[in-house]
Amino acid sequence: MKWVRRGAMAFLVAVFAASMLANFIAPASYAYQFRELPDAAPSSQHWLGTDDLGRDRLSRLLYGTRVSLLLAPAAALVSCALAAAIGGAAGFAGGWLESAVMAATDLVLSLPWLFLLITVRAFLPLNVAPIASVAITFALLGCLGWAAAARVVCADARTLKNSEIALLARATGSGGLRLLWRHMVPNLKPVLYAQFWISIPVFILTEANLSILGLGVAEPLPSWGGLLRELEDLTSFSAQPWLFAPLILLVLTVSCFHVVVREEEMWG
Repeated sequence: MKWVRRGAMAFLVAVFAASMLANFIAPASYAYQFRELPDAAPSSQHWLGTDDLGRDRLSRLLYGTRVSLLLAPAAALVSCALAAAIGGAAGFAGGWLESAVMAATDLVLSLPWLFLLITVRAFLPLNVAPIASVAITFALLGCLGWAAAARVVCADARTLKNSEIALLARATGSGGLRLLWRHMVPNLKPVLYAQFWISIPVFILTEANLSILGLGVAEPLPSWGGLLRELEDLTSFSAQPWLFAPLILLVLTVSCFHVVVREEEMWG
């Protein structure tokens, strides 16, 4: 149903626009402390209240949304670029290279995704500047998230190598890198496009998990995962229901991404 896809896209555009305009619509900076109002309930001044340090929760939600919605696509772009290079080369070359790449992807995919990230992150400095923590988190996501996409790209590259398009290109004198760059890469773009959009919600959720564990984006810079850490000590939903705003926004955003991707696949 195209109207569902349009609604999902409209919601994503609205969330993205609100996060990009956080400097103008947020009540305060994400790090500013209202020291006289720690852990305050929602009011006309603070629509989602303040946290235990007196920081406005709505401001932190807007800025945290910006972090996730900007850097998850950046991580997806890195992973798709690696998948295109590794999977495309393996599918085009075939033989031992394809076998080695498929074995490597099987190994990566067999490891628990979150535990692999935690293990790699544990070897890196934990006490880093907030901006550095953002770069480290999403660089890890991009560099470790290529395996599934590489398998898809490899299969499509193998099919294209034996297709009539490739046979015709060889007949006209194209071969080697020219065949790969001029004829195969353009035909792999739809696959890479789909993998890019599929990866974004995956990376958003993975960053949230890492930040909940204290291994993602560092304070005072907010992220969805960091905001969800406030739910750890929540005893009941009725006590402070406004604390669920980041969780609701996260679920809605990820769901809308899935709707857009699914409808794109259905309607081409």
